[in-house]
Amino acid sequence: MKRDARLYDLVQILRDGKLHTAEELAVSLGVSTRTVWRDMAMMAATGLPVTGERGLGYILRSPLMLPPTVLTPDELEALACGLRHVEANDPGLARAARNLLYKITTLLPQAGIGPDDMDPADE
Repeated sequence: MKRDARLYDLVQILRDGKLHTAEELAVSLGVSTRTVWRDMAMMAATGLPVTGERGLGYILRSPLMLPPTVLTPDELEALACGLRHVEANDPGLARAARNLLYKITTLLPQAGIGPDDMDPADE
C-alpha cells in the first residue's frame, strides 16, 4: 500500500473518535507498528489534530472533515463501473446514472473519464 493511501486510510479509521493502538492500526493496514508510529508522527507534524503516543494509542483531538470528492482511483473506477451498469440495465435510472457520471467527470478530473465520454444530453 502506498503511503498516501495508507495515510488516507489512517485518517478514515481515526475519524470514529475512538482510541486506536498502533498494533490495531498496523493490523488494519497490513503494515508494521513501526510504520504506524512514523506515519502518526508525520501526520501530527503536518498539523493534523492527532494525539497519542506509543503504547497508549492514537485519537483525533477534533473532528476532521474530508471533502467528499477525495476518492481513491479504485473508488472512482468502482463508481464509474457501477453507474455504467445502472445506465445499461435499469431504464428507469439510466438518465440519472448518466447525469451523475457526467457530474463526476466534471468535479473529479482524476476519474480519467473525459466529458466527451459521457454527455448528459445523450438519450
